[in-house]
Amino acid sequence: MELRERVNAAVKQAMRDKAADRLSTLRLINAAIKDRDIAARGDGQDGGVDDEAVLAILSKMVKQRRESARTYEEGGRLDLAEREMREIEVIEEFLPRAMTEKEVARAVDAAVDEVGASSIRDMGRVMGALKSKYAGRMDFGAAGGMVKARLAGG
Repeated sequence: MELRERVNAAVKQAMRDKAADRLSTLRLINAAIKDRDIAARGDGQDGGVDDEAVLAILSKMVKQRRESARTYEEGGRLDLAEREMREIEVIEEFLPRAMTEKEVARAVDAAVDEVGASSIRDMGRVMGALKSKYAGRMDFGAAGGMVKARLAGG
């Protein structure tokens, strides 16, 4: 089932279950997808965004909420931090399983070999290769550090 269809099915189920917090988060997901659809239509894409773009949207939403939760925790607003974490749980239901650190390291090695990277100047090409293959599954912040270390070391 397409990601968009899974989100819509989850919205309907949350309505039936009267799960207000879950429904609110699912509606935020739908709104973000529709915003991207509208932007895509302006760029000449009529069919809307594909699953890869939806994964990117969901990943961005998780990242934003993690940053917000951290800020709330630092500010002593644990109630708001917990709400952000609950939203992350709902969003992550639609993301593929996150890669382990070892899997990320292997993917980085493969991407470096694939693009023939030999110096730090090739980092953008390596990151591009990783993002095209592992959207939604990899923490690109951590992967960037690994790529940088790998290219600087040899």
